[in-house]
Amino acid sequence: MTATPRILITGANGQIGTVLAAALRCAHGPEAVLGTDIVAPPSSVLASRFTLLDVLDAPRLRTLIAQHQIDTVYHLSAVLSARGEADPRRTWEVNVTGLLNVLEAAREGLKVFFPSTIAVFGPNVPPEDTPDDAVLNPSTVYGMSKASGENWCAYYHERWGVDVRSLRYPGVIGYQSQPGGGTTDYAVEIFHQALATGSYQCFLSADQRLPMIYMDDAIRATLEIMAAPAARIGRRTSYNLQGLSFCPADIAVAIQAEMQRRGMAVPEFSYRPDFRQAIAASWPHSLDDSAARRDWGWQPRFGLRELVADMFDHLGTTIPCSV
Repeated sequence: MTATPRILITGANGQIGTVLAAALRCAHGPEAVLGTDIVAPPSSVLASRFTLLDVLDAPRLRTLIAQHQIDTVYHLSAVLSARGEADPRRTWEVNVTGLLNVLEAAREGLKVFFPSTIAVFGPNVPPEDTPDDAVLNPSTVYGMSKASGENWCAYYHERWGVDVRSLRYPGVIGYQSQPGGGTTDYAVEIFHQALATGSYQCFLSADQRLPMIYMDDAIRATLEIMAAPAARIGRRTSYNLQGLSFCPADIAVAIQAEMQRRGMAVPEFSYRPDFRQAIAASWPHSLDDSAARRDWGWQPRFGLRELVADMFDHLGTTIPCSV
C-alpha cells in the first residue's frame, strides 16, 4: 500500500490552489494537506489545515516542511500576467526566488509540482498546435519568470535528482473560485457578469482565440501527472496542456444559447480591448499536447458546450469533493 503523502501547497488561496487543495484533501484526507498563503483564506476554509507563509521566507518554508514532515510541494504561489506588468520587479522576485526556495528545500527528497503557462511563448511561435519545444520568447515578466522557472526545474532534476513535474496551463475556467489577475480571466468573469448584470464588456478582441481548459480537467491533469511513475515523465521543463480553444465571441454565443435554453434572460456582450489584448495576441491559439497524452495518458473531457453547461449547473455552489 502506498503511504499517504504529506502535502504543502503554496498559493493555496488562488484560483487553482483553492480547488486543488480541496481535491487533495478529498483524495488523501484533510490532515495530509497543509495550505499556505500570504493572507488567511475565507472563514469557510479555515476549518482545513492552513498557515501563513511568504514563499520568499526560505527559513520558515523549511521549518514548515520539517514540522509537518512534508514530502510533496505544490508550488502555486505566483503573480500572474496582468498584475505582473504593474510591478515587474516584485513579480520576478516572487515567481523566481520563491521557486528557488522550494527547489532548494526539495533537494532533501521532496516531490514538487510547478505550474507553468502559455505565457512562456511569444509571438514568434507557430500559433496553431504550438509544440512543447517551441522557442520561449515571452512578452511579459510573468512569462519570463515562468520560462526561467521551467529551466530551473530541469536543472534541479538533472543536477540533484529533484522529482519536479510541470504543466503549461492554458487559461483556466471554473466556478469554484474567482480569477486572480490573469489575461484569460474574461472567460470566468463573463459568466458572473452575465448572471449579475445581463451584460459584459470584454477586455479582449472578439476574435482573440486562445487555448483554455476547464478547471475540472486542469485539476485532474495535475493529479494525474503527479501520480504517474517517474519513469514516464519525459519532460522536466514543462508539458503543454490543451483542453480546447475559443475566442470571446465563441463563448459569448455559447453562454447566450445556454441561458436561452434554460429560460433565462439572454445577456448582451461587447468588446473594448485594453492592454491585455497585446499580451493575449502574443500567445498561441492552440497547443500540441501529444507528449502529455503519450507519456502519462492525458485526455481532456470538456468541450465548450459541456464547459458552459457545467458552469451554469454549479455557479454559486461550494467546491465539490470530487473533480
